[in-house]
Amino acid sequence: MDAAAQKPLYGLMAEFADATTLVDAAKRTHAEGYRKVDAFSPYPIHELFDVLELNDKRLPLAVLIGGIVGCVAGFGLCYWVSVIAYPLNVGGRPFNSWPSFIPVTFEVTILVASLTTVIGLILLSGLPMPYHPVFNVKRFAEHASQDGLFLAIEADDPKFDVDKTRAFLQNLGAREVNDIEP
Repeated sequence: MDAAAQKPLYGLMAEFADATTLVDAAKRTHAEGYRKVDAFSPYPIHELFDVLELNDKRLPLAVLIGGIVGCVAGFGLCYWVSVIAYPLNVGGRPFNSWPSFIPVTFEVTILVASLTTVIGLILLSGLPMPYHPVFNVKRFAEHASQDGLFLAIEADDPKFDVDKTRAFLQNLGAREVNDIEP
């Protein structure tokens, strides 16, 4: 085996001329059976989210759970203070006067839900990631944030074969196909 064959790859990256070609390439890539695929563009292309099945429901679920926990914790805090720890009879109202608990309950709900959002977003997006292998591709580093439209297939994909995947990407109408070195 030569040195090039032994060199590990993160994957292959293809550059496309326009957004329509990129979306069509992503559709064909998904239809071909590749699942560890990512697309890069300097602006949002909403069709890509549907094509690549990037609709992750974990963050909204975590925020909902965080909000419910915050709501219960806020109400529980008010209940504990007013009924158990420091019961004060003010104006003959009952100790468990829930309408007076609403502002605190609301604020704690929002606080816990927003903290869950920030922490969940950081964890689910893989941050902190100061380096990503796609920046080893010279065309990507030069054009990704300006006018480049790229589709990457990771080498971890079960269907990935360097030669077959390269030929497949070239048949999709890519300007060029590059190796992504780790």
